[in-house]
Amino acid sequence: MTLDQAGAFFLFAFVAAITPGPSNVLLTATGAQAGFWRGLPCAFGVSAGMGSLMFLAALGLGSVLIGLPDVMTAIRFGGAAFLLWLAWKIATAPVGSGQAAGKPTGFLGAAALQWVNPKAWMVATGAVATYLQAGSGAAVVQALLFALVFVSAAFPSNLIWLGFGATAQRLLADARRGRIFNIVMGVTLAASVLFILR
Repeated sequence: MTLDQAGAFFLFAFVAAITPGPSNVLLTATGAQAGFWRGLPCAFGVSAGMGSLMFLAALGLGSVLIGLPDVMTAIRFGGAAFLLWLAWKIATAPVGSGQAAGKPTGFLGAAALQWVNPKAWMVATGAVATYLQAGSGAAVVQALLFALVFVSAAFPSNLIWLGFGATAQRLLADARRGRIFNIVMGVTLAASVLFILR
């Protein structure tokens, strides 16, 4: 990957990561529930999960899975079930003065979300198809570069969404507003399941 290609891919990765999707809903809800500092494991998890997905997609996992329709169906329905469970957890998270005491989504849960996130799969396969250069180095080195560039571009956007939720936390100290926010975030995440099942 040349410097120009890395720059173009960095810009692609930042735009892909900052646009709305299930991960950003999760980061916003986590920030609102737990605050910025307690939400950092979630932000690291989103980045690590997406980086590992990008790495394996660049090694060829994406094309292998696309060739196995039964496996893709299982991933789709498993992903839908996981997103619905997560949406329920967000919608029913504690609110009011005790809101910060609730257990936010941590590193592992956020990383696992990437593997069932339809947006993450589209971004990973699209990036590999667009930016991966055949014959330009060892496959493992290229895949590692893909993952590192993506994570370095995506992590700042994760912090922006987490910060947005943490900023909203003060406005959501009122139990009624907090409950409405949690329900809206949960419904938004549940709505993303439509993209998986259609």
